[in-house]
Formats: sequence, C-alpha cells, structure tokens
Amino acid sequence: MIKKELLDILACPKCKQAVKLNEQENGLICENCRLLYEVRDDIPIMLIEEAKSLD
Repeated sequence: MIKKELLDILACPKCKQAVKLNEQENGLICENCRLLYEVRDDIPIMLIEEAKSLD
C-alpha cells in the first residue's frame, strides 16, 4: 500500500495535477487527464506511455 505522505506529493506527469488512489488500491487516477497509473509491487508507475485511459 502506498503511504499517505507519498500520495500527498505525487502528481500526474502529464498535467501536474494531484492523483488519487483508486478504489481497488492498485492504481492512481488523474481526474484531469482521465488516466490510470498502475501500482506494481507498491511502486506507482508514473509513465505517461504506460498509463491507461479511463474513457
């Protein structure tokens, strides 16, 4: 699980807005870009090219 301190400083690499943990706690969501950044082995993969579209 990602610590709250880390969540507080993480931002979307595309738009620089805040991200939030999804309900399943396996990804970070950028509401602005509508992208999901996966969390693998408790490490957020914050690469734009690996993000999944929420649309």
